[in-house]
Amino acid sequence: MDAVRVALLREVLAGTEWLGATRRFAGALRGSVVSHGGGLLLVGTPEYEPWHLAAHLVDEAAWSGTPELAPTLVRHDARPSDPAHLAVGLGRLEAARRGETLLVVSPEGPAAPLLERVSDARRAGATVLALGPGAGELPAMAHESLAVPAGSELDLDTVQHLVSAAAGENALPTPRGRRRFRDRVSRLAEHLTAPPPARW
Repeated sequence: MDAVRVALLREVLAGTEWLGATRRFAGALRGSVVSHGGGLLLVGTPEYEPWHLAAHLVDEAAWSGTPELAPTLVRHDARPSDPAHLAVGLGRLEAARRGETLLVVSPEGPAAPLLERVSDARRAGATVLALGPGAGELPAMAHESLAVPAGSELDLDTVQHLVSAAAGENALPTPRGRRRFRDRVSRLAEHLTAPPPARW
């Protein structure tokens, strides 16, 4: 889905909860990878590997100048003979550490072996985000989750397009409340402490 189609989709969804929800989740994703700088691990299930999300995040990382958004796709059936970007297996989750972000995408609740690895990554200090059904153990262990239950107006693939596009936006919507005031004060401080313009 290209930028024009995403823009049209956003117009159609104006007034629904989806735009705010996908932007909040994308903001959490971007905030985690940029502030920690430890890298983004992306994993699905044996039946569902999030190829398209990985590709879109790579594109958004390049277009937005945010290399931290480019994920490492962790695959269930990775083989050493695969190209390097497709050869990362589940063992990479066992090596996850503090500062890394793990995004789990699952149309249904993942099976116990994957949940155990995700839980271990969280205990090791990784930030866990979940995109999927919204029920079960995964959302409970995630630091941030976005529910896409079966039968929703949008399917999981469409929500992934909205999330990746929002994550790549250079200016995510300004949050309301105290942060907005803090942002204004910060901008004012930068303006007051900036050196005077050069005179010719």
